[in-house]
Amino acid sequence: MQLFSCAACGQPVHFDNRSCVRCGHRLAFVPETLSMEALDPAGDPLWTLVSKPDHQVRFCANEVNDICNWAVPAGSETPFCPACNHNRLVPDTSTQDGIEQWRRLSQAQRHLFYSMLRFNLPHPNRDADPQGGLVFDFLVDEIAADGSVIPAMTGHDEGLIAIRAAEADDVTREQVRANMNEPYRTMLGHFRHEVGHFIWNKLVRDAGRLEAFRAAFGDEREDYGEALKRNYEEGPKPGWQEIYISSYASVHPWEDFAECFAHYLHIVDTLETAHAFGIAIEPEGHEDMATEVAFDPYRARSAQRLVNAWVPLSVALNSMQRSMGEADLYPFVLTPAVVEKLQFIHDLVHGKIPANSDLNAPAPVSNNQAFQPQAAE
Repeated sequence: MQLFSCAACGQPVHFDNRSCVRCGHRLAFVPETLSMEALDPAGDPLWTLVSKPDHQVRFCANEVNDICNWAVPAGSETPFCPACNHNRLVPDTSTQDGIEQWRRLSQAQRHLFYSMLRFNLPHPNRDADPQGGLVFDFLVDEIAADGSVIPAMTGHDEGLIAIRAAEADDVTREQVRANMNEPYRTMLGHFRHEVGHFIWNKLVRDAGRLEAFRAAFGDEREDYGEALKRNYEEGPKPGWQEIYISSYASVHPWEDFAECFAHYLHIVDTLETAHAFGIAIEPEGHEDMATEVAFDPYRARSAQRLVNAWVPLSVALNSMQRSMGEADLYPFVLTPAVVEKLQFIHDLVHGKIPANSDLNAPAPVSNNQAFQPQAAE
Protein backbone atom coordinates (compact mmCIF):
# COMPACT_ATOMS: atom_id res chain seq x y z
CA MET A 1 0.00 0.00 0.00
CA GLN A 2 1.23 3.46 -0.86
CA LEU A 3 1.86 6.24 1.63
CA PHE A 4 -0.13 9.29 0.56
CA SER A 5 0.06 13.02 1.31
CA CYS A 6 -2.61 15.61 2.04
CA ALA A 7 -2.72 17.95 -0.94
CA ALA A 8 -3.72 20.83 1.32
CA CYS A 9 -0.85 20.70 3.84
CA GLY A 10 1.52 17.86 2.91
CA GLN A 11 0.76 15.76 5.99
CA PRO A 12 1.29 12.01 5.42
CA VAL A 13 -2.07 10.27 5.15
CA HIS A 14 -3.02 6.63 4.92
CA PHE A 15 -5.40 4.58 2.82
CA ASP A 16 -8.08 4.34 5.52
CA ASN A 17 -7.94 7.95 6.73
CA ARG A 18 -11.12 10.03 6.67
CA SER A 19 -9.62 13.42 7.50
CA CYS A 20 -6.22 15.06 7.78
CA VAL A 21 -5.04 15.27 11.38
CA ARG A 22 -3.08 18.45 10.66
CA CYS A 23 -5.38 20.68 8.60
CA GLY A 24 -8.72 18.95 9.07
CA HIS A 25 -9.55 18.53 5.37
CA ARG A 26 -11.87 15.67 4.51
CA LEU A 27 -10.09 12.91 2.63
CA ALA A 28 -11.30 10.39 0.08
CA PHE A 29 -9.68 7.70 -2.03
CA VAL A 30 -10.28 8.38 -5.73
CA PRO A 31 -10.13 5.01 -7.52
CA GLU A 32 -9.78 6.55 -10.99
CA THR A 33 -6.37 7.94 -10.00
CA LEU A 34 -5.60 5.50 -7.15
CA SER A 35 -4.89 8.46 -4.90
CA MET A 36 -5.98 9.85 -1.55
CA GLU A 37 -7.31 13.35 -2.11
CA ALA A 38 -8.04 16.29 0.18
CA LEU A 39 -11.48 17.77 -0.45
CA ASP A 40 -13.16 21.16 -0.27
CA PRO A 41 -16.96 21.33 0.06
CA ALA A 42 -18.75 22.32 -3.18
CA GLY A 43 -22.36 22.13 -2.04
CA ASP A 44 -23.91 18.94 -0.67
CA PRO A 45 -23.25 16.24 -1.84
CA LEU A 46 -20.37 17.47 -4.01
CA TRP A 47 -16.74 18.00 -3.09
CA THR A 48 -13.85 19.53 -5.04
CA LEU A 49 -10.37 18.02 -5.12
CA VAL A 50 -7.82 20.39 -3.59
CA SER A 51 -5.27 19.15 -6.14
CA LYS A 52 -7.70 19.67 -9.05
CA PRO A 53 -10.18 22.47 -8.25
CA ASP A 54 -12.14 21.85 -11.45
CA HIS A 55 -12.75 18.18 -10.55
CA GLN A 56 -15.78 17.32 -8.43
CA VAL A 57 -16.67 14.07 -6.70
CA ARG A 58 -19.12 12.77 -4.16
CA PHE A 59 -18.69 10.12 -1.52
CA CYS A 60 -19.71 6.53 -2.03
CA ALA A 61 -23.21 6.03 -0.61
CA ASN A 62 -21.65 3.74 2.00
CA GLU A 63 -19.83 6.69 3.52
CA VAL A 64 -22.84 6.72 5.85
CA ASN A 65 -21.94 5.19 9.22
CA ASP A 66 -18.26 5.57 8.30
CA ILE A 67 -18.36 2.40 6.19
CA CYS A 68 -16.43 3.59 3.12
CA ASN A 69 -14.06 6.47 2.34
CA TRP A 70 -13.98 6.16 -1.44
CA ALA A 71 -15.27 8.76 -3.88
CA VAL A 72 -17.21 8.45 -7.13
CA PRO A 73 -17.29 10.97 -9.99
CA ALA A 74 -19.87 13.71 -9.53
CA GLY A 75 -21.81 12.50 -12.56
CA SER A 76 -21.61 8.78 -11.82
CA GLU A 77 -24.81 6.82 -12.51
CA THR A 78 -24.17 4.56 -9.52
CA PRO A 79 -24.10 5.82 -5.94
CA PHE A 80 -21.45 3.26 -5.02
CA CYS A 81 -17.68 3.09 -5.48
CA PRO A 82 -16.03 0.29 -7.50
CA ALA A 83 -15.71 -1.85 -4.37
CA CYS A 84 -19.13 -1.35 -2.77
CA ASN A 85 -20.80 -1.64 -6.19
CA HIS A 86 -20.37 -5.43 -5.91
CA ASN A 87 -22.22 -5.86 -2.61
CA ARG A 88 -25.60 -7.62 -2.48
CA LEU A 89 -26.20 -8.69 1.12
CA VAL A 90 -24.66 -6.53 3.84
CA PRO A 91 -24.76 -6.52 7.66
CA ASP A 92 -27.69 -4.96 9.50
CA THR A 93 -26.91 -1.27 10.05
CA SER A 94 -29.75 -0.93 12.57
CA THR A 95 -27.42 -2.49 15.16
CA GLN A 96 -24.03 -1.30 16.34
CA ASP A 97 -22.62 -4.81 15.91
CA GLY A 98 -23.78 -4.83 12.29
CA ILE A 99 -22.18 -1.45 11.64
CA GLU A 100 -18.88 -2.56 13.20
CA GLN A 101 -18.90 -5.78 11.18
CA TRP A 102 -19.50 -3.91 7.95
CA ARG A 103 -16.77 -1.38 8.68
CA ARG A 104 -14.23 -4.18 9.08
CA LEU A 105 -15.53 -6.07 6.06
CA SER A 106 -15.41 -2.91 3.96
CA GLN A 107 -11.86 -2.14 5.05
CA ALA A 108 -10.67 -5.55 3.85
CA GLN A 109 -12.74 -5.33 0.67
CA ARG A 110 -11.28 -1.95 -0.24
CA HIS A 111 -7.73 -3.22 0.28
CA LEU A 112 -8.56 -6.08 -2.07
CA PHE A 113 -9.95 -3.74 -4.71
CA TYR A 114 -6.93 -1.48 -4.48
CA SER A 115 -4.85 -4.40 -5.77
CA MET A 116 -7.50 -5.35 -8.33
CA LEU A 117 -7.39 -1.81 -9.72
CA ARG A 118 -3.60 -1.61 -9.62
CA PHE A 119 -3.38 -4.78 -11.71
CA ASN A 120 -6.37 -3.80 -13.85
CA LEU A 121 -7.95 -7.18 -13.16
CA PRO A 122 -11.45 -7.90 -14.50
CA HIS A 123 -14.27 -7.30 -12.02
CA PRO A 124 -17.61 -7.07 -13.84
CA ASN A 125 -20.60 -6.96 -11.51
CA ARG A 126 -23.88 -8.81 -12.08
CA ASP A 127 -25.28 -5.96 -14.18
CA ALA A 128 -22.45 -6.41 -16.69
CA ASP A 129 -22.22 -10.19 -16.34
CA PRO A 130 -25.47 -11.67 -14.94
CA GLN A 131 -24.16 -15.26 -14.86
CA GLY A 132 -20.61 -14.86 -13.60
CA GLY A 133 -20.13 -11.29 -12.40
CA LEU A 134 -18.49 -10.59 -9.08
CA VAL A 135 -20.91 -10.14 -6.18
CA PHE A 136 -20.51 -10.33 -2.40
CA ASP A 137 -22.93 -11.60 0.23
CA PHE A 138 -21.92 -10.91 3.83
CA LEU A 139 -23.83 -13.61 5.66
CA VAL A 140 -24.94 -13.73 9.29
CA ASP A 141 -24.93 -16.89 11.36
CA GLU A 142 -28.21 -18.71 11.97
CA ILE A 143 -29.55 -19.69 15.36
CA ALA A 144 -30.89 -23.24 15.65
CA ALA A 145 -34.00 -24.15 17.61
CA ASP A 146 -31.87 -25.28 20.52
CA GLY A 147 -30.08 -21.92 20.59
CA SER A 148 -26.83 -23.16 19.06
CA VAL A 149 -25.09 -21.16 16.35
CA ILE A 150 -25.04 -22.44 12.78
CA PRO A 151 -22.05 -20.64 11.21
CA ALA A 152 -22.51 -19.05 7.81
CA MET A 153 -20.20 -20.53 5.18
CA THR A 154 -17.47 -18.62 3.38
CA GLY A 155 -17.06 -19.69 -0.24
CA HIS A 156 -17.31 -19.02 -3.95
CA ASP A 157 -19.82 -20.04 -6.62
CA GLU A 158 -19.43 -18.63 -10.14
CA GLY A 159 -18.56 -15.12 -9.04
CA LEU A 160 -20.80 -15.12 -5.97
CA ILE A 161 -18.58 -14.77 -2.92
CA ALA A 162 -20.08 -15.36 0.50
CA ILE A 163 -18.20 -14.11 3.54
CA ARG A 164 -19.17 -15.02 7.09
CA ALA A 165 -19.76 -11.60 8.64
CA ALA A 166 -19.10 -12.90 12.15
CA GLU A 167 -15.43 -13.36 11.28
CA ALA A 168 -15.09 -9.61 11.15
CA ASP A 169 -15.00 -10.00 14.94
CA ASP A 170 -11.44 -10.76 16.06
CA VAL A 171 -12.51 -13.14 18.82
CA THR A 172 -14.70 -15.25 16.52
CA ARG A 173 -12.06 -15.40 13.81
CA GLU A 174 -9.35 -16.38 16.28
CA GLN A 175 -11.54 -19.16 17.65
CA VAL A 176 -12.04 -20.53 14.14
CA ARG A 177 -8.33 -20.22 13.39
CA ALA A 178 -7.43 -22.16 16.53
CA ASN A 179 -10.12 -24.80 15.97
CA MET A 180 -8.90 -25.41 12.41
CA ASN A 181 -5.23 -25.35 13.48
CA GLU A 182 -4.36 -22.62 11.01
CA PRO A 183 -1.22 -20.49 11.25
CA TYR A 184 -2.89 -17.49 9.64
CA ARG A 185 -6.46 -16.31 9.18
CA THR A 186 -7.57 -12.75 8.35
CA MET A 187 -10.56 -11.09 6.78
CA LEU A 188 -8.38 -9.68 4.01
CA GLY A 189 -7.04 -13.19 3.44
CA HIS A 190 -10.60 -14.45 2.94
CA PHE A 191 -11.32 -11.76 0.35
CA ARG A 192 -8.10 -12.37 -1.57
CA HIS A 193 -8.52 -16.15 -1.54
CA GLU A 194 -12.16 -16.19 -2.66
CA VAL A 195 -11.55 -13.62 -5.39
CA GLY A 196 -8.76 -15.91 -6.54
CA HIS A 197 -11.47 -18.39 -7.56
CA PHE A 198 -13.25 -15.65 -9.50
CA ILE A 199 -10.00 -14.67 -11.23
CA TRP A 200 -9.45 -18.32 -12.17
CA ASN A 201 -12.85 -18.31 -13.88
CA LYS A 202 -12.14 -15.14 -15.83
CA LEU A 203 -8.45 -15.37 -16.67
CA VAL A 204 -7.91 -19.14 -16.85
CA ARG A 205 -11.06 -21.08 -17.64
CA ASP A 206 -12.90 -18.48 -19.75
CA ALA A 207 -9.73 -17.23 -21.45
CA GLY A 208 -8.53 -20.61 -22.71
CA ARG A 209 -5.49 -20.95 -20.45
CA LEU A 210 -6.32 -24.33 -18.95
CA GLU A 211 -3.37 -26.25 -20.36
CA ALA A 212 -0.92 -23.70 -18.99
CA PHE A 213 -2.73 -23.81 -15.66
CA ARG A 214 -2.64 -27.61 -15.49
CA ALA A 215 1.07 -27.64 -16.18
CA ALA A 216 1.59 -25.43 -13.13
CA PHE A 217 -1.12 -26.58 -10.69
CA GLY A 218 -2.42 -29.95 -11.85
CA ASP A 219 -5.70 -31.13 -13.37
CA GLU A 220 -8.73 -29.28 -12.00
CA ARG A 221 -11.03 -31.99 -13.38
CA GLU A 222 -10.29 -34.02 -10.25
CA ASP A 223 -13.54 -34.37 -8.28
CA TYR A 224 -13.58 -31.39 -5.93
CA GLY A 225 -16.06 -32.84 -3.45
CA GLU A 226 -14.07 -36.04 -3.08
CA ALA A 227 -10.83 -34.10 -2.72
CA LEU A 228 -12.32 -31.95 0.02
CA LYS A 229 -13.76 -34.97 1.83
CA ARG A 230 -10.40 -36.74 1.68
CA ASN A 231 -8.66 -33.71 3.13
CA TYR A 232 -11.00 -33.43 6.09
CA GLU A 233 -10.92 -37.17 6.78
CA GLU A 234 -7.23 -37.90 6.15
CA GLY A 235 -5.56 -34.53 6.44
CA PRO A 236 -3.29 -32.85 3.86
CA LYS A 237 -1.20 -34.79 1.39
CA PRO A 238 2.05 -36.20 2.80
CA GLY A 239 4.98 -33.89 2.07
CA TRP A 240 2.70 -31.01 1.11
CA GLN A 241 5.21 -28.51 2.53
CA GLU A 242 7.53 -29.02 -0.45
CA ILE A 243 4.91 -28.31 -3.11
CA TYR A 244 2.18 -26.13 -1.63
CA ILE A 245 2.04 -22.73 0.07
CA SER A 246 -0.35 -24.11 2.71
CA SER A 247 -1.90 -27.41 3.71
CA TYR A 248 -5.25 -26.26 2.32
CA ALA A 249 -3.65 -25.60 -1.06
CA SER A 250 -3.00 -29.33 -1.34
CA VAL A 251 -6.74 -30.11 -1.40
CA HIS A 252 -7.32 -29.42 -5.09
CA PRO A 253 -5.79 -27.37 -7.95
CA TRP A 254 -8.56 -24.78 -7.55
CA GLU A 255 -7.57 -24.21 -3.93
CA ASP A 256 -3.88 -24.24 -4.80
CA PHE A 257 -4.47 -21.45 -7.31
CA ALA A 258 -6.64 -19.41 -4.93
CA GLU A 259 -4.10 -19.74 -2.13
CA CYS A 260 -1.21 -18.71 -4.40
CA PHE A 261 -3.23 -15.78 -5.74
CA ALA A 262 -3.95 -14.60 -2.20
CA HIS A 263 -0.30 -14.91 -1.19
CA TYR A 264 0.82 -13.11 -4.32
CA LEU A 265 -1.35 -10.14 -3.30
CA HIS A 266 -0.13 -10.40 0.30
CA ILE A 267 3.47 -10.19 -0.87
CA VAL A 268 3.05 -7.48 -3.49
CA ASP A 269 0.98 -5.17 -1.32
CA THR A 270 3.21 -5.56 1.74
CA LEU A 271 6.32 -4.95 -0.35
CA GLU A 272 4.71 -1.78 -1.70
CA THR A 273 4.19 -0.64 1.89
CA ALA A 274 7.85 -1.36 2.66
CA HIS A 275 8.83 0.56 -0.48
CA ALA A 276 6.65 3.53 0.54
CA PHE A 277 8.32 3.70 3.95
CA GLY A 278 11.83 3.16 2.59
CA ILE A 279 12.35 0.06 4.70
CA ALA A 280 15.67 -1.69 4.15
CA ILE A 281 17.00 -4.80 5.89
CA GLU A 282 20.73 -4.65 6.58
CA PRO A 283 21.56 -7.18 9.33
CA GLU A 284 25.16 -6.69 10.40
CA GLY A 285 27.15 -9.87 9.89
CA HIS A 286 24.35 -11.40 7.83
CA GLU A 287 24.72 -9.52 4.57
CA ASP A 288 23.13 -12.40 2.67
CA MET A 289 19.83 -11.44 4.33
CA ALA A 290 19.98 -7.79 3.26
CA THR A 291 17.25 -6.40 1.06
CA GLU A 292 15.71 -3.14 -0.05
CA VAL A 293 12.50 -2.74 -2.01
CA ALA A 294 13.91 -0.31 -4.55
CA PHE A 295 11.24 -1.04 -7.17
CA ASP A 296 7.48 -0.92 -7.60
CA PRO A 297 6.27 -4.41 -6.60
CA TYR A 298 3.15 -4.03 -8.75
CA ARG A 299 5.48 -3.73 -11.75
CA ALA A 300 8.10 -6.29 -10.75
CA ARG A 301 9.70 -8.11 -13.66
CA SER A 302 9.25 -11.55 -12.07
CA ALA A 303 7.91 -13.40 -9.05
CA GLN A 304 11.48 -14.31 -8.17
CA ARG A 305 12.35 -10.64 -7.74
CA LEU A 306 9.41 -10.28 -5.38
CA VAL A 307 10.46 -13.36 -3.43
CA ASN A 308 14.08 -12.18 -3.20
CA ALA A 309 12.89 -9.04 -1.45
CA TRP A 310 10.10 -10.70 0.49
CA VAL A 311 11.98 -13.50 2.23
CA PRO A 312 14.45 -11.27 4.15
CA LEU A 313 11.70 -8.77 4.93
CA SER A 314 9.31 -11.44 6.21
CA VAL A 315 12.08 -12.99 8.33
CA ALA A 316 12.67 -9.58 9.92
CA LEU A 317 8.95 -9.03 10.46
CA ASN A 318 8.58 -12.47 12.04
CA SER A 319 11.53 -11.78 14.32
CA MET A 320 10.00 -8.50 15.47
CA GLN A 321 6.70 -10.25 16.11
CA ARG A 322 8.45 -12.79 18.30
CA SER A 323 10.21 -9.98 20.18
CA MET A 324 6.74 -8.68 21.07
CA GLY A 325 5.54 -12.13 22.15
CA GLU A 326 3.36 -12.52 19.06
CA ALA A 327 3.15 -15.34 16.52
CA ASP A 328 4.93 -15.01 13.17
CA LEU A 329 3.32 -12.48 10.87
CA TYR A 330 4.03 -14.65 7.82
CA PRO A 331 4.33 -18.32 8.88
CA PHE A 332 4.85 -19.77 5.42
CA VAL A 333 7.78 -21.13 3.41
CA LEU A 334 8.24 -20.28 -0.27
CA THR A 335 9.80 -23.40 -1.77
CA PRO A 336 11.00 -23.49 -5.41
CA ALA A 337 7.79 -25.30 -6.39
CA VAL A 338 5.69 -22.56 -4.79
CA VAL A 339 7.75 -19.83 -6.46
CA GLU A 340 7.03 -21.43 -9.84
CA LYS A 341 3.31 -21.20 -9.09
CA LEU A 342 3.69 -17.58 -8.00
CA GLN A 343 5.41 -16.96 -11.33
CA PHE A 344 2.31 -18.30 -13.09
CA ILE A 345 0.16 -15.89 -11.07
CA HIS A 346 2.59 -13.08 -11.88
CA ASP A 347 2.51 -13.82 -15.60
CA LEU A 348 -1.27 -14.17 -15.51
CA VAL A 349 -2.03 -10.82 -13.87
CA HIS A 350 0.51 -9.10 -16.12
CA GLY A 351 -1.01 -10.59 -19.27
CA LYS A 352 2.06 -12.63 -20.19
CA ILE A 353 0.27 -15.95 -20.71
CA PRO A 354 -1.38 -16.07 -24.15
CA ALA A 355 -5.16 -16.28 -23.96
CA ASN A 356 -7.23 -18.66 -26.07
CA SER A 357 -4.22 -20.96 -26.34
CA ASP A 358 -6.14 -24.17 -25.80
CA LEU A 359 -9.68 -23.54 -26.99
CA ASN A 360 -9.73 -27.01 -28.55
CA ALA A 361 -9.12 -28.62 -25.18
CA PRO A 362 -11.90 -30.66 -23.55
CA ALA A 363 -14.65 -28.61 -21.94
CA PRO A 364 -13.52 -27.26 -18.56
CA VAL A 365 -15.08 -28.27 -15.29
CA SER A 366 -17.15 -25.45 -13.81
CA ASN A 367 -15.69 -23.90 -10.68
CA ASN A 368 -18.99 -24.34 -8.82
CA GLN A 369 -18.02 -25.08 -5.25
CA ALA A 370 -20.28 -25.84 -2.36
CA PHE A 371 -19.62 -23.31 0.38
CA GLN A 372 -17.24 -24.75 2.92
CA PRO A 373 -15.60 -23.50 6.13
CA GLN A 374 -12.64 -21.67 4.63
CA ALA A 375 -9.21 -22.84 5.69
CA ALA A 376 -6.01 -20.85 5.79
CA GLU A 377 -5.17 -18.28 3.14
